[in-house]
Amino acid sequence: MFSKSKINDPNAKPTEDGAPAAPSKPAPAPSGAAPKPDFSASAPRPKAPPSTLSTDLTITGNLKTTGDIQVEGNVEGDIRAHLLTVGETAVIKGEIVADDVVVNGRVIGRVRGLKVRLTSTARVEGDIIHKTIAIESGAHFEGSVQRQDDPLNTGATNPTKAAAPSSDAPKA
Repeated sequence: MFSKSKINDPNAKPTEDGAPAAPSKPAPAPSGAAPKPDFSASAPRPKAPPSTLSTDLTITGNLKTTGDIQVEGNVEGDIRAHLLTVGETAVIKGEIVADDVVVNGRVIGRVRGLKVRLTSTARVEGDIIHKTIAIESGAHFEGSVQRQDDPLNTGATNPTKAAAPSSDAPKA
């Protein structure tokens, strides 16, 4: 974007025509400026802090992120995230799909996760589809539990059901 002037660069060596040449290495940033982040494909992006929905916040609608969410308020809608932490004061009415799910509060709806953990303060009303699960003593759970190798695949069909022949097929 911006570059330091080649005229004032002490590392620049003049060329044959007298003009300063480009420095062999990039000039360091001024001491008061923040270093510019490198978002090239080879450099990993810095991890963003989790998004937090506070106790006084009510959201009606779906939430979707590739990052982490901590919910302390109320959500009426589906949530898709990398890590979802449901706080003790939180109430979620909808489906949860996340790599990691930690439930401390109340969830009314299906939970899908690679790792699902219900703490002692959890209250879950709905089915849990997981790869691994941990339920602490004192957690309240009402629903079914099903283990799947890929619980995040919400469009999975049941492979044991064969397609029924169509009644519109011509008879031989």
